[in-house]
Amino acid sequence: MPIYGDLINNGSFTAGTTGWWAGNPAMVTLAADPPTGGLATASTDALNLYDAVFGQDGITLRAGAAYTLSFTARASRAGVAMRVAVGLGQEPWTPAEERLVTLGTVDTTFVMPFVSPMSTPKGQLTFQIGQESSVTVTVTEVRLTTCTVREGFYTDPDSNAAKWLRANRGDVRAPMIERSLVSQPGAHWFGDWNKIADVEANVRSYVTAAADAGQLPIIVAYAMYLRDNNGESSGGMKSADLYRQWINAFAAGIGDRPALVVVEPDSLAQAEYLPQANRAERYELVKHAAQVLAARPLARVYLDGGNATWLKPVDMALRLQKAGIASAKGFAIAVANFDASDISCAYGQQVVQELTRLGIPGCKFVVDTSRNGHGAMDTAGQHVDYCNPAGRRLGAPSSIGAGGAEYLLWIKVPGDSDGKCGVGPDVKAGDFSPYLAQRLIEGW
Repeated sequence: MPIYGDLINNGSFTAGTTGWWAGNPAMVTLAADPPTGGLATASTDALNLYDAVFGQDGITLRAGAAYTLSFTARASRAGVAMRVAVGLGQEPWTPAEERLVTLGTVDTTFVMPFVSPMSTPKGQLTFQIGQESSVTVTVTEVRLTTCTVREGFYTDPDSNAAKWLRANRGDVRAPMIERSLVSQPGAHWFGDWNKIADVEANVRSYVTAAADAGQLPIIVAYAMYLRDNNGESSGGMKSADLYRQWINAFAAGIGDRPALVVVEPDSLAQAEYLPQANRAERYELVKHAAQVLAARPLARVYLDGGNATWLKPVDMALRLQKAGIASAKGFAIAVANFDASDISCAYGQQVVQELTRLGIPGCKFVVDTSRNGHGAMDTAGQHVDYCNPAGRRLGAPSSIGAGGAEYLLWIKVPGDSDGKCGVGPDVKAGDFSPYLAQRLIEGW
């Protein structure tokens, strides 16, 4: 049985009553309801709610993991009470979550988040509808999810900001950094500092911790051979072959656990700036990464999609095509950039249109909103420099997307320097600066 994602079998009842059982047949009957795509349950006279029950067994619950139960229901008359429970499916029938809801005659969607107090492979979901007179209840779109966006993105407990906070609790900036940065979910970056011998275990530890919390981790692969083309963030693996070994180990660390993966920021947008001899190789390396990561069953993979003021949409789409975007979920826009969300989303939609013209429909995109709260224009209306510019601000926290984006995400880690430049001339790329963090929090 699955332990991540949607744990309910046939929750929309498109396969009739498959996977569902009913209790005492004298008290409750089940029937698929094709016109509504739901399950109609007819209850006869019953003294107690639990006398007329239906549900599903074989659900795996994990202690401490966050879950969300959701469903849509209505009744043949108003004011019908229904008890909904998730818990142990055998003696002593311990509930993990139990709630009494009241149904009306029109469809109502109920959402019940909870944290499981137990670990068991014998979990059970039940709907209890016993009434003192006959009633028909119709249920549809039943979902019990964990480690998805619905349960929330994972907050990195060992981000650079969190490490700084633990060492500097007495600093006057500590409360604002804790509130505005440390408590917010964002990406954890893995790079050449995670050695080939260690990266599989490093990734496994991180995504396992997120899964145990019932949340979705955002992780970034950032070890590309010839990374940043000798720029402020230069580095990466020392050869193409070593990169293949590294990304293979990175993917193995994800295993069968959920993860949202951003693949090698800037790798495609910079590809044509590389020496001629390395350009085709760059596309092949990104393509290899896309394929091995997409082979992980619960990984959502997004390739580098540049930003709105870098490449024309058609050029970005052609690069994504060469790099195997068809294997991935989509692409990431504006990583470590400052373009406002509306500009980035418009660009993302244009790239999607170009990919469709190239015969690759259905691509999604995500937008980095970690530092785009003021957009990327300075007071003179000029586009700001990419490296620690003044006057920027935190953007929308990691969440469901808007403007065509699938998700808005904090991919760049706010407070981490872009390099020895801008308003952080003494802070090397990737190091945390409380000064840079404060500027982003307060917007100056």
